[in-house]
Amino acid sequence: MVTPDQEETTPKGPRSPAENAELALLLEVAGTPKPGNVDRERDLEELWFEHFLAGAVGSRRGLERAEAGAPVGAAFETAVAGMANQRGGNTQFGCLLLLVPLVRTAAAEGSVRPALTTDTVEATTIEDAAGFYRAFDHVDVFVDDPPADLEPLDVRRGAAAIPTLEERGVTMYEVMDASVPGDDVAREWLTGFERSFRAAQWLESLETQRSATDRIAEVFLRLLGERPDTLIASKHGDTVAQEVCECATDLAAAGAFRTDRERVDTFADDLCERGINPGTTADITAAGIFIALERGGLEV
Repeated sequence: MVTPDQEETTPKGPRSPAENAELALLLEVAGTPKPGNVDRERDLEELWFEHFLAGAVGSRRGLERAEAGAPVGAAFETAVAGMANQRGGNTQFGCLLLLVPLVRTAAAEGSVRPALTTDTVEATTIEDAAGFYRAFDHVDVFVDDPPADLEPLDVRRGAAAIPTLEERGVTMYEVMDASVPGDDVAREWLTGFERSFRAAQWLESLETQRSATDRIAEVFLRLLGERPDTLIASKHGDTVAQEVCECATDLAAAGAFRTDRERVDTFADDLCERGINPGTTADITAAGIFIALERGGLEV
């Protein structure tokens, strides 16, 4: 018979993929400073640190459905519905669009690799696409206007677009394909989660004696300097997105995160004050954290 004391000291074993995904969401928002984004020290006007914590916890049921083998679209909708159960609105929609197929892959295959993840997303169906569209009924998500020929499939129509979706026979993978260029979260689906896996490699290569949240913030800055953030480009134009990217590149190249943190803090404060939010970069960072956690390369 196991006593209460023995039960408390019994090793629990490794975290499940759903647990690692929830932890990835929590670690992503805890990384500080992440220029333009909510972090431990910065709230936006109507979007606060606590909203991200609640969103991460709320997404758990959908992540568990993905782990249990539920279709990607259904698991994603459940995760978004739970995420939206807080007062801030959209906190982690893009993160979940990457994490759900990653969790499903990790659980089904016992590991997470680019080829396996590609197999998962390429196998999505019309019904998965319907789940993706229904997710937009739970929360407001900023997206660009679609081309004229795709207006009936505007994701902002939510479930109302599903009859057209079914009539045209569009899968969830094809929805992502139609979103590129212009959406670098969708681009991850088409490139074997290229930047997500690169972010994981960066996290794993940084000094392990540093805190996980410190390493995460540095990787975020590297990603921000790698490509212009597509959410910034959509909201503020290509010129602003390029300027932010170049500034992040300069800071990362100079090693400012370690040698002159004040410069990074100033950059972070400036973007927050101007309402310039590199949300796509945060989404890819969260996916990279999950991959590193799954591979054992990021310990907390």
